[in-house]
Amino acid sequence: MLLLSREDIKKVFTIQDAVEADKKAFTLVSEGKCDSPLRTKIQAPKYDGCFLFMPAYIEEMDTASLKTVNIFPHNIDNGLPSSPAQVLLIDGKTGVVTAVLDGTYVTQLRTGASSGAAFELLAKKNCRIGALIGTGGQAATQLEAMIAVRKLEEVRVYDLNYERTVRFAEQMQKELESYGTKITAVRSSDEAIDDADLLITVTPSSKPVFDGTKIKKGCTISCVGAYQHHMQEMDPAILPRASKIYFDSKEAVLSESGDILLPLEEGLITEDDFTGDIGDVIKGNLTGRENDDEIIVYETVGVGAQDLVTARIIYEKALKAGVGTQWG
Repeated sequence: MLLLSREDIKKVFTIQDAVEADKKAFTLVSEGKCDSPLRTKIQAPKYDGCFLFMPAYIEEMDTASLKTVNIFPHNIDNGLPSSPAQVLLIDGKTGVVTAVLDGTYVTQLRTGASSGAAFELLAKKNCRIGALIGTGGQAATQLEAMIAVRKLEEVRVYDLNYERTVRFAEQMQKELESYGTKITAVRSSDEAIDDADLLITVTPSSKPVFDGTKIKKGCTISCVGAYQHHMQEMDPAILPRASKIYFDSKEAVLSESGDILLPLEEGLITEDDFTGDIGDVIKGNLTGRENDDEIIVYETVGVGAQDLVTARIIYEKALKAGVGTQWG
């Protein structure tokens, strides 16, 4: 069994690799080729936490996986990951666990790449300004994916804690210097979204984190954080303004995400307003962006296929490069 740490993975796998892995995963989901039951959740209310278990099996790849990812938002105050995780990669022919990967980093990569894939497929070609709301454990790869698929002049970052936002922006400016994008900490959500062509929200908020009436025409929005029914970081005011609403998986979103479930329950939108899954855009079964004025919303909660495909490709690259630690 191969053990792959965060540093091992960094040696063989980039955010661009992750975007391609996610696109493959979304295609398999849309084709019905991934057996990926909805994740099992166990609440830990004492710590505002949640344990999540995500299995997946893709027969044509002879591979299964199981990810444990546990969401503990207060960890960030103690210098710990807000979503610690491990991914087990399993040989589909024998049932033997072939690798254990740092699931926190795999999750960061594949979750950031989900926004990256959506922007690559759905955003305007000429984007200048990006906005990122949230600076937690998933934020760094969200930011990198955004600037990896669209050449941006500036990304404005907002979080409730301004000092933390400044530290995050300064760190990201150093780490992502090669992209040539200015990364700026701002003091308000309105300042972040002003004139933004791309917007990512990645928070556990139970109330909207931006004003949907102030989003400009042509903006593409990826909402990442609302993985439970009570969470709603998306301002529902954006939904009637949106020309198209896409998902990583409609089934998964409608089982979990307050961003969509709450407006549905309130009658602000109906399922007739949904465009469909992003995998069908990749396959050419659904139309993507048709003009530069369309506001497009992408809601993602994550699916097990992303973890499986990402982990499998990392494993193959690591074997080829001789990276990782053999155990047992």
